[in-house]
Amino acid sequence: MQSWLPSLAAESGPKYAMIADAIAGAIRTGELRPGERLPAQRDLAARLGVDLTTVTRAYSLAAQGGLIEGAGKLGSFVRNDAAAAGMSETAGQGGMNVPPQPAFALLPEAVRTGTAALLRAGRHSPILQYQPSAGHPLERAQAADALSARGVPTEAEQVAITAGAQNALHAIVATTLRPGDRIACAGFIYPGMIALARRQALLLEPVAGDGDGIVPEALDAVLKGDTRTVYLTATNDNPTTTTMSLARRQAIAAVIRRRGATLIEDDAYGLLPSAKLPPLASLIPERSWYIMGTSKVISPILRVAHVRAPSAQPAALLASDIGETAVMAPPLNAALVTAWMRDGSFDRLVAGVRAEAVARQRLVARCLEGLNYATHAEGYHLWLDLGPDVDPAELVARISPLGLSIVSGETFAVARQGGSSHVRISVGGALDHARLERALLRVRALAEGR
Repeated sequence: MQSWLPSLAAESGPKYAMIADAIAGAIRTGELRPGERLPAQRDLAARLGVDLTTVTRAYSLAAQGGLIEGAGKLGSFVRNDAAAAGMSETAGQGGMNVPPQPAFALLPEAVRTGTAALLRAGRHSPILQYQPSAGHPLERAQAADALSARGVPTEAEQVAITAGAQNALHAIVATTLRPGDRIACAGFIYPGMIALARRQALLLEPVAGDGDGIVPEALDAVLKGDTRTVYLTATNDNPTTTTMSLARRQAIAAVIRRRGATLIEDDAYGLLPSAKLPPLASLIPERSWYIMGTSKVISPILRVAHVRAPSAQPAALLASDIGETAVMAPPLNAALVTAWMRDGSFDRLVAGVRAEAVARQRLVARCLEGLNYATHAEGYHLWLDLGPDVDPAELVARISPLGLSIVSGETFAVARQGGSSHVRISVGGALDHARLERALLRVRALAEGR
């Protein structure tokens, strides 16, 4: 298809990445069809006014993504299974809240270059071996620095590196709680914690809240009894998107300290806002477990979280549980995250996710204008109240086939009594803007009864 020409005028960033993105977009829309020939690399370079190496790199990136293949002197062609590769962008996402990928292939490039650098030592590389259950000492020290920079003073002995935040929650619960123990929490929380509590025979005790999070007086009343543990996400809560103000965080911390309770803070989204509030754990570090994961701020492919225990002794117990269950966090992933923290790639990747989230929030604002929803301006999920006239389950059934991650509010309810009028919608993942816009407009039409 010699006439195909990508439009790069409105874009910015590495030219090779923009060309590769344009190829992917053309295949998704049908502009480039399976079996069609792409322009010769030299011709395309001349027409775009770029170096031949730029086009060569773009074609290589598209080939690595399973979209095109080279046939020697015959040129490059769209693969017959390219459409299936494109559809796999949303396959398996289900109801997961997946961060949007940064533009310009920033994440794949960081993974490629970072992994290559780590493996230069060949078969003698320490990351090709078993690691201590709590993580390599140098990586724990780097994590301690990052946690301290986040506002939670941390020594390396207090850190454990886990295979994601869910693994961290399992280990914390296993080492600190017993069947029948109670956990104070919001009325709607992360479903993984609900499932964990059910499995460990723990009792979740919902605390009344308002637009600023759980109410301090209500938490105080709950902690007067047998409840001694509090589970919270203070920034961009999943699913409600609530972010506690500093005053509310201080009030909640005061209640926990006064009642001698322990905080488990799952700070899944805390690194995304450009104006960061201090974690609750920074106000009561001696009473806090703090989880800083990478899945929600960069990508779920990493499966790495840094966990800060109240002191060295519970951290050692945590390491023991990790050793008995997950053995260790994935060594290559943990080393990659550490390397990114050292060279600044970690912050660049988070900034890339933030920028794409902001761009998608503009789509949300335009497509869902007038609907009753809550969201964070730099987040990628929203909490939509459908009111009494729309069945959330029916909306989920109609929207899910479009590739949009949408989940009924009942999934997050601690006390499942039915009647929730909410759905949580994730606008992250690999959906491009055009497909996301179509799905959001469909949500609006159905929410309005059209």
